[in-house]
Amino acid sequence: MKTLLRGLLTAFLFTVFAVPATSALARDKVVYHINDAEHQALAGLRNIRNQLDTAPDTDVVLVAHAKGVDFLMENYKDAATVGPLISALHARGVKFEVCEITMKQRNLKKEQFVLDADFTPSGVVELTRLQQKGYAYIKP
Repeated sequence: MKTLLRGLLTAFLFTVFAVPATSALARDKVVYHINDAEHQALAGLRNIRNQLDTAPDTDVVLVAHAKGVDFLMENYKDAATVGPLISALHARGVKFEVCEITMKQRNLKKEQFVLDADFTPSGVVELTRLQQKGYAYIKP
């Protein structure tokens, strides 16, 4: 009987103390949603920079679709402002995903985008997939 109680107590204590320890080690995961470059891009990039300054181990993905892809294009009107931020954030591990459906609808080519951009078949599907994987959703 003592052995059974000791085993139950050990299992209980392991469960109680193991979960918080595991949670404390987990990386934060965040997906930023940009669908309007003119009104969201600079604010979103600054939010990401601030987040990484505060929590440098955060896994950050930015998903752009519709008019949100514009700031990731080589000829973006504010490229001088956003370009250095994009490069700096990419160097810190931020992934920039461009929606290929948007590209097809707007007849855009991959060569028109900054080198830091990656591509996803569907921006909306990627947002959904990342949220299902535990990414927090942020829309600047």
